[in-house]
Amino acid sequence: MKKVKLGKTYKLFVLPILICFFAFNTFPLINAVVYSLTDSRGFGDFNWVGFQNYFDMFKDSRILNSYLFTFKFAITATIIVNVISICLAVLLNSKIKGKSFFRGLYFLPNILGGLVVGYVFNFFFTFILPSFGKLIGNEFLSTSLLSNESTAWFAIIICTAWQAIAFNTIIYISGLQTIPGDVYEAAAIDGAGPWQKFWHISFPLIAPFFTINMVLCMKNFLMAFDQIVAMTGGGPNSSTESISYLIYKTGLSGSQFGYQCANSVIYFIVIVLISVFQMKFLNKREVQL
Repeated sequence: MKKVKLGKTYKLFVLPILICFFAFNTFPLINAVVYSLTDSRGFGDFNWVGFQNYFDMFKDSRILNSYLFTFKFAITATIIVNVISICLAVLLNSKIKGKSFFRGLYFLPNILGGLVVGYVFNFFFTFILPSFGKLIGNEFLSTSLLSNESTAWFAIIICTAWQAIAFNTIIYISGLQTIPGDVYEAAAIDGAGPWQKFWHISFPLIAPFFTINMVLCMKNFLMAFDQIVAMTGGGPNSSTESISYLIYKTGLSGSQFGYQCANSVIYFIVIVLISVFQMKFLNKREVQL
């Protein structure tokens, strides 16, 4: 009788979660697949066009350029964020004075909203940095980085990385704290230096945490939206249009609802495949260790 009652209790707890997941995740996905087969504008009547939207996507230079930008942005940001996060985690996990204060201080950016941070950096790159550039006579810094096609994407990376580093560092610190101190003491007796300790002890032992951060970073940066809305609006000349922003801009306000639903379905598949590939590749590395 106890097992039966427990089974019913578990179902009562799980059922609301399953309903919410279906309502806010699965059902919209199914809807997107259905609308991707139409020429819907998001309102009014529509016609069934089959897979024509999917065929047209591969001939659309704007969509292809947004994919190129998004992958360039996501890969670069993932590398920068994880390198800096690991360095910060090692520093904040070492024996330094006031490390609890610094841990709280560096985590503040993660509390702020993406749009808020984006608008602050927009102001910084548009007004403060150019004024400083003119003051010191630097021609490169005298104009806004956001107005230049070749530098706007990197300015967005700076903003995104500044906010994302905090969360990743917390995960790396958690990983470093699972490593027994005896391991480092043994390595020190053997004559290992700081770099050898990190490369041969710390980094291999936090491999599972590295996998988590890499997958989450790549997924989040592939879905970049808030900072782009706040900083460039996809400009200049559509050079910083991420796929998420393009789907939003032309799908909801550009009367291409059905067409961008097809784009969102393809992008969903791309993100899933990339995440699965990352998990398999990085998990193999953990097993080998």
